[in-house]
Order: sequence, then structure tokens, then C-alpha cells
Amino acid sequence: MNKRIIISAAIFGMLAVVFGAFGAHSLKKILTADEMEIWHTAVQYHFYHTFALLFLSTFARFKNNIINFSSYCFVAGIILFSGSLYLMALKNVFHWESVSFLGPITPVGGLFFILGWLSLLLAAVKDK
Repeated sequence: MNKRIIISAAIFGMLAVVFGAFGAHSLKKILTADEMEIWHTAVQYHFYHTFALLFLSTFARFKNNIINFSSYCFVAGIILFSGSLYLMALKNVFHWESVSFLGPITPVGGLFFILGWLSLLLAAVKDK
């Protein structure tokens, strides 16, 4: 098992639970339905890719560079995709009028998710 990937997954898993609970209990009262949907999407993808990291940790014992690349892509995707969605959901709460730069960051995070899954596929195909 790859300790670095497990630690990353544990941290991101904890944060996903915190953000999910925070959204369900505290933000429900102050966010619009559309903003709650954005928050929910961020939490969902955050969790999905935390579980993907856990899976990679079992695969990574082979010291496979492709698996390591996949883990970095999933981490970058969580930060960029989910992180930008969290901030976009909160922009009206904090009166952030100038966060339009977040819109293009979200698809970059999605691209990292895709690269992570693609590299996992390549690692599986390449494995003997």
C-alpha cells in the first residue's frame, strides 16, 4: 500500500464529510437551491475521487509511475473541480463579485479527473 496516497485519501475523506455535513446542516439555511445543488455536486465528486484514491493505494504497491500520476490527477481534480464549486456556491454569501475566474477552473479540475481515470486504465492495460 502506498502511504502517501492513503494519507491523501484520509485527509480528503475527512474534508468531504466535514463539507457535506456543513452543507446539509449550516448552508441549507443561507444558500439558494441552485447554490445547494452546486455544493452537493462538489461533495459528490470529492467523495468519488477520495474513494478512487483509496483504490489506487492498493494498486500502488507495485511502484507504478502511472498509478502515482493518477493519484496526483485525482488530488488536483478534487482541489480544482470541487474546490472551485465550493467557492462558487459561497460567492453570494461572502459577496464575492469578482470570482468569475472560478468558472474556467472547474473544467480544468474535471480534466484532471479524466486524466486520472485514463491513467488508471493505462496502468491496468500495461500490467502483466
